[in-house]
Amino acid sequence: MESLREDVQRAIAAAEGAAEGGFAARAAAIEHLEIHAIERLQPLVGGASFPADLQALWARAKALRRQLGKANVRVLRELRRQVRSGRSTPQELQRMLASLAGPLGASDGYDTLDLLVGGLIRAGPLGAERVVREPEMVFYQPTPARAILALVERAGLGPEDLLYDLGSGLGHVVILVALLSGARARGIELEPAYIEYARRCARRLNVQGVEFIQADAREAPLADGTVYFLYTPFRGALLQDVLGRLEAEARQRPIRVCTYGPCTFEVAAAPWLKPSDASAKSEHEVAVFQSM
Repeated sequence: MESLREDVQRAIAAAEGAAEGGFAARAAAIEHLEIHAIERLQPLVGGASFPADLQALWARAKALRRQLGKANVRVLRELRRQVRSGRSTPQELQRMLASLAGPLGASDGYDTLDLLVGGLIRAGPLGAERVVREPEMVFYQPTPARAILALVERAGLGPEDLLYDLGSGLGHVVILVALLSGARARGIELEPAYIEYARRCARRLNVQGVEFIQADAREAPLADGTVYFLYTPFRGALLQDVLGRLEAEARQRPIRVCTYGPCTFEVAAAPWLKPSDASAKSEHEVAVFQSM
């Protein structure tokens, strides 16, 4: 019990030290506090073996978590206000995100930037899914925010571009691309609940130049796109069908196909595409392919 008491006290002291820090420091402190204090004390709550001093630490830890959380909510509220105003340039917004999120985490996971972006874009509850996925359709997982920043940079996205996100999910890629590059962006998504949510997010942030289309990527309108992004939304024959559609678009004009995740290797095998750099050899980096 003494070891537990000391561990909890250390966790609380560390979290208290982060209270005056920035968004990233507070987010890390909240996680540390939950793992090393709140979750460790949870099994004792309400039991006869929960001594008064630990009960006091439990209450202190929960109050501190609320305090840190409220401070970060205020940061998100101000960031949302800045975005809604439309006065921040893409470059200014990128600098704000980098400053608030701090150093990026592991190259194959999520980090504080995802917490920041998720809090910025979030627009209430998500409705129940209504579409039954085909076997080759991959379960939805949000594109890591750092990968979206890499997409903007590596694809050289700008106001002259029109990006299609094939399998756009909750709309994070479409919204961030528009905000961080000035490019127009369209999300193609089969699940109506995701489309409805993404539209709410875009309206809430007053994002211009975006559109969300509820359609199967094998049949959706793809005309005029300059960049097409896939975070492994499907595989196998379904992916090949969509690549066939993109090849037909490439006969009309030069296009860039950008990928993230395991689908990178299948796209890299397409004879009508050439990789821009060595990133096509990794599923943990955004790969950019040019049509030939």
